[in-house]
Amino acid sequence: MAFGDQPAYLRIADDLRKKITTGELPPHSRLPSQARLRQEYGVSDTVALEARKVLKAEGLVEGRSGSGTYVRERPVPRLLARTGYRTAAESSTFRQEQADERVPGTWQAVSEQREADAETARRLLVEPGARVMRTRYRFRVAGEVVMLSTSWEPLDLTGRTPVMLPEEGPLGGRGVVERMAALDLVVDNVVEEVGARPGLLEETTALGGGPGHPVLVVSRTYYAGGRPVETADVVVLAERYRVAYHLPVKRP
Repeated sequence: MAFGDQPAYLRIADDLRKKITTGELPPHSRLPSQARLRQEYGVSDTVALEARKVLKAEGLVEGRSGSGTYVRERPVPRLLARTGYRTAAESSTFRQEQADERVPGTWQAVSEQREADAETARRLLVEPGARVMRTRYRFRVAGEVVMLSTSWEPLDLTGRTPVMLPEEGPLGGRGVVERMAALDLVVDNVVEEVGARPGLLEETTALGGGPGHPVLVVSRTYYAGGRPVETADVVVLAERYRVAYHLPVKRP
């Protein structure tokens, strides 16, 4: 088989990828063996192995110990809907992060005091080492962890107040806007940045993905009068979500 100028392992991966996407190799089917790839494409074991590595890195196939390599079932992407601030009367903590009314969900949260690292300090406009409240969330749909979130709040604002713990106290679970209003802080701006990166092992394990699978990260910061009062990272598997923004148009 002629491969042109492209490396042989990439051409093999491309051919197998087309068979997967067209259904010729359906989900749960076994990928051709190393010997079969070597024979069919006229390449060495090393080249065949590199082609399989490409498909694994793309999340199209997965290895099963002692059995071989199989085509993964591709999930139907859900919407990670971003629609601006929603009041506590309208939504739960889950709904504020995943604003799709059709998706029911539950969550768990753990809060602890930490020292701000350099990145957290930059986002909160505090000094590195400043005390912050870190809250880690796991969001579930039908029992499956689908989303992770970690938030940080400066304790020089919330420390020793009834709203120091985001999910406990009289305003527990009410959201940043209501909680900050209790401190006479008016949240008037929210900034979000969306990026992608390889998932950390802890993240992909929790979300049911494989090592190195890409994740989408929504980095969000709430501001009150120009001061950051909370910053957070929302993490989902990239293959399972599309980020959708609904942005109202301001009339002149």
